Amino acid sequence: MTVDRTAESGAGTPPETDAEPWHGSVATSADAQPGSTRTADAAALEFRSGRWIAGWDAENKEQWESKGRSIAKRNLNWSIFAEFLGFVVWQLWSIVVVQLPAAGFTFTTSEIFWLISMPSLVGATLRIPYTFMVPRFGGRNWTIVSALLLLIPSIGLAVCVSNPETPFGVMLLVAALAGFGGGNFASSMANITFFYPAREKGWALGLNAAGGNLGAAVAQLAVPIAITLLAAGTVNLPVAGLMWVPFILLAAFGAWKYMDNLTSAKGDVAGSVAALKEPHLWIMAFLYIGTFGSFIGFAGVFPKLIKDYFPDFSSIAVGTVALSLAFLGPLVGSLARPFGGRMADRMGGARMTVTTFAAMAAITLVMIWTLPLKNFWLFLALFLMLFTASGFGNGATYRMIPIIFATSSRAAKAGASSVHTAKLASASLGLVSAIGAYGGFVIPQVLNASNSASGSYTPAFYGFVGAYVVMLLVCWAFYIRPAKQNAMGHV
Repeated sequence: MTVDRTAESGAGTPPETDAEPWHGSVATSADAQPGSTRTADAAALEFRSGRWIAGWDAENKEQWESKGRSIAKRNLNWSIFAEFLGFVVWQLWSIVVVQLPAAGFTFTTSEIFWLISMPSLVGATLRIPYTFMVPRFGGRNWTIVSALLLLIPSIGLAVCVSNPETPFGVMLLVAALAGFGGGNFASSMANITFFYPAREKGWALGLNAAGGNLGAAVAQLAVPIAITLLAAGTVNLPVAGLMWVPFILLAAFGAWKYMDNLTSAKGDVAGSVAALKEPHLWIMAFLYIGTFGSFIGFAGVFPKLIKDYFPDFSSIAVGTVALSLAFLGPLVGSLARPFGGRMADRMGGARMTVTTFAAMAAITLVMIWTLPLKNFWLFLALFLMLFTASGFGNGATYRMIPIIFATSSRAAKAGASSVHTAKLASASLGLVSAIGAYGGFVIPQVLNASNSASGSYTPAFYGFVGAYVVMLLVCWAFYIRPAKQNAMGHV
């Protein structure tokens, strides 16, 4: 799988080896002739019809400085824009559902949580096949298709919410289609990793990831305002989907007009299959559900929690302001990611991850204990701290994986080359990112089950505290305690 380790953390660069440069799933240009060397002739690029480029080799400095950098930057800019819209669409239902009662819908709380969680379930699942679409169809071509696919959930949402008689089953299906936006992340990251040399890959993918994550925050800021702006005391829910249609069309046009396909972009299915056999992949996936899963899960339910815990915001204007502040959660969580990776470089990813889980457990407990105060600003501040901690954890866990695979994986113990373990780590990072995204489904459903059983979300939050403690202990047991540390070093 070609998703890089910076895909979620936005920090760091892919591991380099003294054997050959590492390009995710490709090590050299697919168009290089046997026995050829990197000379001035290697800088030549062949531009084919359909905006296909042959002879791409980002590690060739002459090619990179003369033509490659400008081409890669152009593709990165449009990739960021398309991925940004993917995250927007992915998060739309988390914002719209809290306004459904005001529009005349009478869904139960359980049904509301299904509408929140279904996009995450589908989006997490689509991350895996989406990764292989770029090698199959070309980065430019798949960006056009994946952008246009966003029109389906956007327009579908507008149609569904315009009629309070729309059956719940139809609403759930359209909400599931919003998962297209979650899948876009994987294909976008897989595409950009082919364009950049190893020395600049981390920065490029960090920008790409940050641009995508920003979509969640912008959607939660803009949609509540847009649907009430001209509604005169009510809500105009179709606007939530229709307002993004021009931008989606612009992204598809930009990809068609300005992006490129690379003949050298090849997938690595065998690497993904091999990575599945590594026990450390599943341990790290479990930990990542706690970090990124919490981030995307709480991003989805935060507007709903604000609405439920503070029903006194009955005024449309006041409620809109409160709900718009929900964007701060995804924003601070996204900004914290690179700092988590940087701190993990200094103190070790395992120690940083353990610290993160301890902080998340403590913050969640304080939030539970202060709920009776009914203080919105305290509630908001504590949740922003929780988002920040999850962001630090995202960077820390991703920093751990390349080191673990280089020192303690089955392949490393069997004497595999550093190039081979680096490719296994890359494949594992893609799989871990997909598994972690299932937290966006799990967290809303746990809250739903808690509310259905007890009429309160409090038991669910205590359950999250317990999960963070378990994850803390797992991380300590496998990667920190002295016996493991002696074998693995500074993970």
